[in-house]
Amino acid sequence: MAVVVNKPIPEFESQATGGVKVSHQSDLGQTLVLYFYPKDNTPGCTTEAMQFRDKYKDFVKAGAQVFGVSRDNMKSHDDFKAKLELPFELIADTEEKMCHMFGVVKNKIMYGKKVKGIERSTFLIGPDGVLRQEWRGLKVPGHVEEVLKAVKTLKKAA
Repeated sequence: MAVVVNKPIPEFESQATGGVKVSHQSDLGQTLVLYFYPKDNTPGCTTEAMQFRDKYKDFVKAGAQVFGVSRDNMKSHDDFKAKLELPFELIADTEEKMCHMFGVVKNKIMYGKKVKGIERSTFLIGPDGVLRQEWRGLKVPGHVEEVLKAVKTLKKAA
């Protein structure tokens, strides 16, 4: 089942760093920001993670929980999180269940070859478990500020 804006997100359950289990119900009552990125320790993903890190306190103040999601395994996530001192958890979606549910797996051309990869995307889920906004195929510069603005707008509307 795919996600649709202004509809409740489907059921899911995933493991994150820090031994945290994340599900469609684990953060009900809190705004949830799920950002999907292609791979740990790559230039764009590192920049994006650092920007979420640097604005993390603002997200928390606005009532939001942030999770990064990629297909990397837990060891890779633990190393990436430690290296960048990320204050939020990373979800290891090694079986691509969340990636497919959120429709972020795309065919890409890399070095002239067709490969299956994650399209950089962010999803804003309201405290009621309803998908409020999505950003797909995004560019890193300015994106985190845009998401934070949307989180603050959602909080004002509540």
